[in-house]
Amino acid sequence: MVVPPWYEVPPLGYGGVEVIAGALVDALVARGHEVTLFGAGSRTGTAASHFIASNPSLQHARLGQLLPALVHTARVNKLMSEGEYDVVHDHTTDGPVTAAMRKAPTVVTVHGIVNSDLGDFLDALGDSVRLVAISRSQRQSRPSLPWAATVHNALPYVDPVDAPQRHDGPVLWLARFSPDKGPDLAIQACREAGLPLVLAGKASEPSEAKYLEEEIRPMLRDDDDIQLLADADRTVTDKLLAEARCLIMPIRWDEPFGMVMIEAMAVGTPVVALSRGAVPELIRDGLTGWVRGRPEDLPAALHRIDEIDPADCVAHVRANFSAPLMARRYERVYLEAVDAAMIPGRRRRMVDSRPQPVPVLRRPDRRMPYVG
Repeated sequence: MVVPPWYEVPPLGYGGVEVIAGALVDALVARGHEVTLFGAGSRTGTAASHFIASNPSLQHARLGQLLPALVHTARVNKLMSEGEYDVVHDHTTDGPVTAAMRKAPTVVTVHGIVNSDLGDFLDALGDSVRLVAISRSQRQSRPSLPWAATVHNALPYVDPVDAPQRHDGPVLWLARFSPDKGPDLAIQACREAGLPLVLAGKASEPSEAKYLEEEIRPMLRDDDDIQLLADADRTVTDKLLAEARCLIMPIRWDEPFGMVMIEAMAVGTPVVALSRGAVPELIRDGLTGWVRGRPEDLPAALHRIDEIDPADCVAHVRANFSAPLMARRYERVYLEAVDAAMIPGRRRRMVDSRPQPVPVLRRPDRRMPYVG
């Protein structure tokens, strides 16, 4: 399992890819697989059989830069060449370009939008990788790519202590500060509905900070019941999700998945969203939230949140977005990849020259309290 070098797995704050990869590692290990996790930093909170770091320092301060990603990929490939693996599951952007050099077949989860340079890049790789879409919406946006499967993202499973309760807290917007995520639409909808709002957004990158300062802060008024939180850690955002009246997702782009929606529903918090990208796949309109086609329809939907049963939200996530289910689906992809690349006599064990793994440090108290 290869993850980008930016954040710990699972992450302490922002990091959707890392949440997914961590949940998948744990679920695969629980199913009896030996999983080696390649990442960065000094530890992992997963149950990975081995954790091997390309760099002892996490690279989140350089997020989005090309060279840290390339150095990570080059080092991971060197480390990987010293061992033997059945299949490589790559969650990085640049790593798949090296798939043809690897001894084991490479499965790639496509986390970004494919109507873009990313799609052109993946198309150019041809049959050197097996591409997995994270939603039908993503796959249908570029059906010509050589997709191997569609596997929805998922969350780790934790038994709920209590039955989920309906909350009267503020409406929550939780995303990165970007016009694509619609924080301005969230402000307008809650202002018209007369409901309090918490804007909890990631603003660590220059473009996000610029948008927050130049576009969002000037919209706020003294008479608004709006709280602004920038770059809150996961402990804070978990609490916000659990106590919110609902999550609002007024997105302006065809988001290929949207982890925060299942994170919210997993703790019984309904979602009100615009019907873009994978939203109709993730939310059951009228059962786990409300899906609307126009921003002007959001205020009325916010006032219908009491019609949603939190228990239905939790049950929906458990049935459709659980880590064990995701692991079983990926097992099929892995087996197909191995069968297609099978070479007679190929060994199926770790060799003695494998690099010494970094000790795995469990952090169960920092795991996210999700039902998935």
